[in-house]
Amino acid sequence: MADCPYKTEGLPEIRAGVAQNVITPPIGTSMAGYFHDRVSERVLDDLYCHALVVESAGERIVLVSCDVICMPRAIADPAKALIEQQTGIPGSHVLICCTHTHTGPEMRRARLIPWNDEYLDALPGKIAATVKEACDGMFDALMFPGRQCEPDLGTIRLGRKKDGSEVFSKSDVIGPAREIDPEVLAMLIRDKKGELRGVVVNYANHGDVTGGGGGRHLSADWFGDVARTIAAVYGEQAVTVFLNGCCGDINHNYWRTTRHPTGGPVKATQIGRAVAGVAMNAGEKGEPLETGVCGAILREVEIPYYTREETLRAEIEELRGKDSPSDFERYLVKRFDEWPHDSEVASVPLQVMRLGDLAFVGLPGEIFTDWGKEIKHWSPARFTFIAELANDWFGYIPNTDQAHRGAYGAKPLLSRMLCADGGRQMADSIQVMLWELWGAEKE
Repeated sequence: MADCPYKTEGLPEIRAGVAQNVITPPIGTSMAGYFHDRVSERVLDDLYCHALVVESAGERIVLVSCDVICMPRAIADPAKALIEQQTGIPGSHVLICCTHTHTGPEMRRARLIPWNDEYLDALPGKIAATVKEACDGMFDALMFPGRQCEPDLGTIRLGRKKDGSEVFSKSDVIGPAREIDPEVLAMLIRDKKGELRGVVVNYANHGDVTGGGGGRHLSADWFGDVARTIAAVYGEQAVTVFLNGCCGDINHNYWRTTRHPTGGPVKATQIGRAVAGVAMNAGEKGEPLETGVCGAILREVEIPYYTREETLRAEIEELRGKDSPSDFERYLVKRFDEWPHDSEVASVPLQVMRLGDLAFVGLPGEIFTDWGKEIKHWSPARFTFIAELANDWFGYIPNTDQAHRGAYGAKPLLSRMLCADGGRQMADSIQVMLWELWGAEKE
């Protein structure tokens, strides 16, 4: 095109479409993320479903990110079925994940927190409608991936004690249990006139900022601030699809003292603007994709569930005798008594997608950061975007060794549903799937 500001000779023919729609539940809906009920009283900012559709080399892939706490199969599978029905894109080529805001609705039926049946019933249709809208508005596109580093906004939230155990605390510990993954990945999607139409952002940090301490407002948390900041710079047509990375053991609370706020809307804005700035910097300096190879694999991998054992049983009996158990202690006793999966095997959906030399990985849980770093290390892709809480929900996925150290996120039934080695099995399977997509190219 004569009016294209970029040198496009030899670049692959890629088409893309973006869309976003509000999915805020009604006020009065209970909010997920804590072990007690918080009934929403107002809307601080809207929750959205964001979608990107990419077509290249005769294939289409879809990224969907929703501003909710998790994405159970009961929502993702019906949404994929509707998407295939309305657009012809198979479910294996559709990755549906969430940002993990803690000021959104409960997504899991039969949980501790009340859920809104009407909202959950309608959500798959809203997701499919957003993808259909993106398909209907596709345009000739250029993709500009890039990476930067942001080491200061997220921190490991687990501390190692002198006795080798770990706790969800920064007090009375000898230091953080691990190191974060500071990588920020971004992909800017421009039309052939150079206008920015969409951005994919990938960074790992928990979404419990704006409502920390029990706030009762509905909000997309700092992820919403990322999207609003990008739109303020490039225009309202710029849709941000945020993929939250492996942040099961990461949050925003510093190990150092600070004069900055440590929670609430002001803190969310600080994090959102900072991440947006890093992502824009990464994408603005990136070169466009030189190849348009496209494909996807969605595979069900069998991983054993946790099976109740005597150590936890003894702990539960002690909790039964407490006069004033905490909310999470009451929940742990309830989960222990009702746990139906002893000696059973879970069918865990794992997903990889390829666009040129980019990989997109979908993992169905709150994944500890080391698994993300391992997947990236062994990936054949130049850029590996990892979305946790994708396509289903299996609680927290700790490192194999940390699963035995007792901290929140590793605690069986309270937060961990799978066997201690479940994370390694996921990471190994993803590695195999990625190399299948790349075939003989890297051999």
